Amino acid sequence: MPTEVIYKIVPAGLWRQAETAGRFTGAPIDVADGYIHFSSPSQVSETARRHFAGQPDLLLVAVDVARLGAELRWEPSRGGDLFPHLYGTLLFSAVRSVVTLPLGPDGVHRFPEGVAP
Repeated sequence: MPTEVIYKIVPAGLWRQAETAGRFTGAPIDVADGYIHFSSPSQVSETARRHFAGQPDLLLVAVDVARLGAELRWEPSRGGDLFPHLYGTLLFSAVRSVVTLPLGPDGVHRFPEGVAP
C-alpha cells in the first residue's frame, strides 16, 4: 500500500502495560482475531468513530510500515477496503510516535494535524 505510516488506537492503560512488558501484542480484540488491527491515515478517523466513540484516555500510535516486514498484510475488511493487519508482535522500534487522542466537546476524537481527513 502507498502509505508509510499506519495507526493503532490504544487505551492508555494498555499501552503502559505494553511499555512495561517491552512489547505490544495487541488489545483483546487483536488477540482474539490473531492479528493486530491497524488503520491507514484515511481510515483512522472512521475506526475511532466506529470502535472508540466517546472513549477517553486513548493514544494514537503511529507505526512505520517499512519496519514491519512480511508480518504486515493488507486485507479486505469494512466495505471491502484493505486494512493493515500485523500477524506478530509490534516492536517499539517500529513506533514513530505516541500521542494522546483527546475528545472534543462534541465527544468526537481530535486527531493531530495531518493525520486524518
